[in-house]
Parts: sequence; C-alpha cells; structure tokens
Amino acid sequence: MSERIEAISVEQENPVNEYEREPIPAHERKGWKSFLGMYAGEHAAGTELMIGPLFLAAGVSAFDLIVGLFLGNLLATLSWRYITAPIATKSRITLYYQLEKICGKNLVTIYNLANGILFCFLAGSMITVSATAVGIPFDMPMPALTDTMPNSISWVIIVILIGTVISLVAAKGYESVSRFANIAAPWMVVVFLACGIVALRQLNVQSFQDIWAIWGDGGEPFPGQTKFTFWHVMFFAWFCNAAMHMGMADLSVFRYAKKASAGWTTSAGMYIGHFMAWVCASLLYAVFIQSPEAINALANGEAPPVAPGPMAYQAVGISGLVLVVVAGWTTANPTIYRAGLAFQAIMPKASTFTVTIVAGVLATIAGIFPAFAMKLLGFVATYGFILAPIGAIIFFDHYFSQKFAIKQNYAEWANKNFNWAVLLAWIISMAIFYSVSLSTGMFLSFLTLPAWITTGVLFIVFSKWMNRS
Repeated sequence: MSERIEAISVEQENPVNEYEREPIPAHERKGWKSFLGMYAGEHAAGTELMIGPLFLAAGVSAFDLIVGLFLGNLLATLSWRYITAPIATKSRITLYYQLEKICGKNLVTIYNLANGILFCFLAGSMITVSATAVGIPFDMPMPALTDTMPNSISWVIIVILIGTVISLVAAKGYESVSRFANIAAPWMVVVFLACGIVALRQLNVQSFQDIWAIWGDGGEPFPGQTKFTFWHVMFFAWFCNAAMHMGMADLSVFRYAKKASAGWTTSAGMYIGHFMAWVCASLLYAVFIQSPEAINALANGEAPPVAPGPMAYQAVGISGLVLVVVAGWTTANPTIYRAGLAFQAIMPKASTFTVTIVAGVLATIAGIFPAFAMKLLGFVATYGFILAPIGAIIFFDHYFSQKFAIKQNYAEWANKNFNWAVLLAWIISMAIFYSVSLSTGMFLSFLTLPAWITTGVLFIVFSKWMNRS
C-alpha cells in the first residue's frame, strides 16, 4: 500500500520549497532512480501484513493469487505510467493546486475532508496491527476476523498507548516522520522476504509444486469471509492504490520527474510490496493456521484470527514482532501526518501540531475497533472507489476540454470557489455504483473503473451545460 510522506504531505507545510503553486522548474527535476527506491520501500508496510493473510482466508486458489496479482499489479503500473505520469510531467503542479484550478477552493476542502477521514481509518487499522505484536508479552487475547468491537480492556489500553506515541511523533513534523521511515523501509523489505523463506521451511516446502499446493485449487472461505476469485484478486491489486494513480494523488510526486517514463518505477512497489510481501504475509498465515489455536477455531466453526503479531512471532520469533511493530508504525505515522495536513487545509489557522494530534486521536479511536483491520480488503476497496473518480475530473479536463469546447481549469478562469459540475459528477457516479454494490453485493473494486469513467463523462456533460449558461 502507498503510505507516502513526501511531496503530497510537505507541499502544504512548506509551500515555497515545494513549489506548491507553481510548476516545478527544470533544475529541480529528477531521474527515474529517485522514484525507484521510494516506491519499492513504501509498499512493503503494515497493510501487507493484513492483506496477504486475508487472501488466504478468502479461499483464493494458487492460480487466482499468483496470476491475479501479476496482472493486477501490471495494470496498476500501467495506470501510473500512462494516466498519472504524462499529466504530471506536462502540468508539473500538485494535485491540490490542479484541483483548485478545476474545482475551486471550497470544493477542494470537501476532498481534503474525505481524504483526512479515510487516512485516519487507515492509520487506525495499522495501530491495530502493531497492537497484535505489543500484546503478546501480556498474553492479550487477539481480535478475531469477525470482531468489530474491542475484546478486552488490555486491548484498548495497548491501542491507546501505541496511538499516543505514534501521534506525538507525527505531530513533531515531517523531519521526524521522514527520518524514521527512511531508516525502516529498506530493512523491512529484507525482513518480509526472510519471513517468507522461513515460513516455507516451516511448511516443509521442497519444490514449486509444494508452494502451489499451499493455496491449491482454493476452497470455501473461512467463516464470515467473502469468497475471492481471480477477478477479485486482479481488480483489488489494480485499484487498491486507485487514489494514487487513477485518482491522480501522485501528480504531486511525478511532477518532479524528468520524463513520464519514470512512471514505470512504480512496478518496484507493485512487485516487491504488492506481490512479494503479500505472498510472504500469506505464507506466515499458512504456518499459523496449522497451530493448535487455529485448528481449534476451525473445529468450532470459527475463522482463525488474522493477527500479524502471533503470525510473525511463530515464524521468526522476536524479529517478527519487531517487523510487525515497525510495519504498523511506518504506515500509521506518515498517514496520521498526512491526515493532519488535510485537516489543516480546512482549518488553516490551526497549527500543524494541533491538527495532527486531532488526526491521531481519531486514528487511535478507529484502532480500538478491529473491524477496520479485519475488513481491510473491503476498506481499501472503498477508499479507492471514493477518491479515484476525482482523478477522472483531471484526466477528462486535460484531454477532452478542447475537443468539447469547454473551458479548461474552469474555476480559475471563471474565478469561482465551487464548480458544481465536479461535485454533481462525483456524487451522482458514486451514488449509482454504490447502490449497485449494495443491491448486488458486488465487490467495490469491480465498480471503481465504471465509476471513474462515468464521473469523467458526467463532468464533461455538466461543464458543457455550465459553459452555455
């Protein structure tokens, strides 16, 4: 997953150095190597420790997992390369400034509010991940896959303590967040791989056929889980970062790239984090479900808990616990920081420290409820579904405004703070396809692409009408 602490966050705190309201000058542009390490490191994080096991709990077969992840991650890479990077390297301005030009300042405020709240929920799920490791020495009962409420007072206390520490570090500012992430990211990639190798040994894997047999032909999902097929895996892999590529959040990153071809560097994150790390985390869960605790749960008709702490500890001991704590921390820490900045855009008079603490409190409250982590596949799908259509507004405005004789960057041209064409297109599209999901039970990742296209088309239609007015 993409939990970034670079330009997306800094641009609001340090507008002069980050060229918040002007194109990136030529001397600041960077080659592809500057992006390769960033994407490789940021996608091997706390979310991977939950998503990989949840695939296994959903009854995914070996073919569906391996091929689905390969194609889904390829489509995600292509989205960054051919949708986000070309616009970023042509306009060379941040997502927020680009939205302001099209939508108006007041509508961007609504986007920031949605962004900030979703960031808090994501950070809360990662506090949950870290708590599963911290709770082991205290013999704390772990939340079950079907749990929505906290299951013990010890759980609540540990989550509050972790959330408090993470929030205080995030509130100290970008430097403390960046320093911690830069130290941890390279190490975490190696430990993820080591965990996978150790898990293979514990599963007595001797050949590729043995690896394939871990998932086999799939089967019924664990109690309370939705059955995942090839299409679920592929579309989830494609759209779990939809807010960043098709949602255009990474305009703020690739505006620094010398060429649009830098978009190919996202493949490092996709195939190291969203392939290798997911598979390795799934292997940890495969080891765990052979434990007496998991066997007893299945015998009682219950799903074995997906608790990264016990899984990693059983496989690699103390180093596994360190991995889980650090992975949750490196995700929650910058995410709370970014949520604070999103809230600060709404309340510009509030200090960065204050809004970050507010975001941290919200994230900690969310972390108390294990549902956000245990239902992470659904939450991440919802996150992409909500934010990706905003990218369609930018894409259609960039490529189709002239063709349909409408004003590009309408809010800037008309000196308006609110572009109703954008809001109507966004809300109507989400309402239509979310209703489809509710009535049919269809996975939201299946509906992200049609919602994205519909938003863009409606934006053109409404903009054409507004221009005539």
